[in-house]
Amino acid sequence: MKPSSLECPVSLTSRIMGGKWKARIVWTLMRLGRQRFSDLRRAVPPISDRILTRELKELERWGLVERTAFPVVPPKTEYSLTAFGKTLEPIMAAMASWGTAHRDRFDD
Repeated sequence: MKPSSLECPVSLTSRIMGGKWKARIVWTLMRLGRQRFSDLRRAVPPISDRILTRELKELERWGLVERTAFPVVPPKTEYSLTAFGKTLEPIMAAMASWGTAHRDRFDD
């Protein structure tokens, strides 16, 4: 999925990182590093297996997350940010800083 060169840059970023889960998944991988699927699911509650799988596949398609499968029984799969995914760090840090500074204003 190649974005249009005419697309607004904020719209592009929102399309890639939008939704309820993607930013939380990326933030978790930034903070905790490489994670197994079950550890990632526990770190991003209350996400379901189906939604986590879908979101990880989409992040992988964008080139932000890397999936590593190990040929063992039971199956072992780990997820981590790619070098490209790590370029989101300043954005995520700014979002975290803003959220921390202003969380008192919201009842959520």
